[in-house]
Amino acid sequence: MPSLDKPDPPPPASIQWRIPPVHPDGRRFLVAAAALALFCWWVIDWDTLGWFVAFIGLGIAAFFRDPVRTTPLRKGLIVSPADGTVTMISTVVPPRELLEDGSLDPEPVVRISIYMSLFDAHIIRSPIEGTVKKLAYVAGKTVNPELDKGSEDNERQHLLVEGTDGTRIAFTQIAGLIGRRIVCWVKEGEKVVAGQRVGIIRFGSRTDVYLPAGTGSQALLGQRTIAGETILARTGVSELLEGVAQ
Repeated sequence: MPSLDKPDPPPPASIQWRIPPVHPDGRRFLVAAAALALFCWWVIDWDTLGWFVAFIGLGIAAFFRDPVRTTPLRKGLIVSPADGTVTMISTVVPPRELLEDGSLDPEPVVRISIYMSLFDAHIIRSPIEGTVKKLAYVAGKTVNPELDKGSEDNERQHLLVEGTDGTRIAFTQIAGLIGRRIVCWVKEGEKVVAGQRVGIIRFGSRTDVYLPAGTGSQALLGQRTIAGETILARTGVSELLEGVAQ
């Protein structure tokens, strides 16, 4: 008797580009901008201000865009949690908030810092599959997030994910100079998959990734990263890649 199980459909041979939707977290800002623009055009008859507000609305839509990402699935891969530019690769001790209860060892590890401009999508994604072991929020100042001290002075949200193999990856959402607001959508104990949306930082920011001990960066200074897609490192691979800006 033939099997009734149907074979899995083959992967698509091509895909069409589509306009990224606006994430629900930003829709109220977009609606407010649209309402204000209509008020300027139809009620007070101030076209110049109306077009200015409409332009701001387009910026809000771009900022809160939530594109679909294709995440590579292979054991040991650490993907970028954020869109942006790699501005620093350094060896540092992990944040003290993740050392207090032994969540991470107080040994220096490689930190990859990704700067997110106003033109980048600001949805933050999990770099690996695993369980959220710890969340630590710290209120802070408004230091330029491109500076190294931004990781210690600014408002920030630490997330620690433990992979299925026991590997622990910490990454930090750091607020910027404008509109300090960090939103986290996951809770401690929650399971996540690589590339899953876990939060958002509003209006300019930075994301730091703390690699496991013995793991080097596969990203390059100045490289553009795509959240959920760009491979930052492979666990246990300590060799650093070299590149050239051109």
